[in-house]
Amino acid sequence: MDFIDDALVEYVEKYTQEEPSLLQKINRETYAKVLTPRMLAGHLQGRVLSMLSNMIQPDSVLEIGTYTGYSAICLAEGLTPDGVLHTIDINEELEEVVRGYFKEAGIEKQVRYVIGNAIDIIPKIKGSFDLVFIDADKGNYANYFDMVIGRVSQGGFIIADNVLWSGKVLDDPQTMDEDSRALLEFSKKIQADQRVENVLFPIRDGIMVMRKL
Repeated sequence: MDFIDDALVEYVEKYTQEEPSLLQKINRETYAKVLTPRMLAGHLQGRVLSMLSNMIQPDSVLEIGTYTGYSAICLAEGLTPDGVLHTIDINEELEEVVRGYFKEAGIEKQVRYVIGNAIDIIPKIKGSFDLVFIDADKGNYANYFDMVIGRVSQGGFIIADNVLWSGKVLDDPQTMDEDSRALLEFSKKIQADQRVENVLFPIRDGIMVMRKL
């Protein structure tokens, strides 16, 4: 994920809205207690997600991949007063601590947090989505997109994280690893899909933002 010089990253974060205290806490505790803490959205990406959500003002959000709840809290900042955020994660070991963070953030009544396989759970969620955030197993990104595109409101957004995959998407397609290949094929798929307009932002590990036409 180290695409930008550390000093420049520090400068960018310095002139980005300060990370809220609860998110600072989640950041610290994730790095201290959880395996693969780099999966956490972090300061800059978190503020980007918050900004996008506040611009969209969604009534319904679907997040695929909760991890320690950081990004869900950022996305919830833009929810309408009666809005709902559905978030799905496969890791039941983090459930108790994540629910604690949601309660501390004061959003537990707006969040529908489900543990299990997203492929099985998504069809059980009723209604449409104004905003979808995909940040789970990379091999299923294309499948997740196919599952939600028909349920995203016209003018709604889908955001996919990690689409640059630490630059590995530039490796030789003949030798690249499975996840890199899946993300490359996902980006090609989105680029060719006439139902969306898309921009790939080189923020952190790459964020693909898609607006449904």
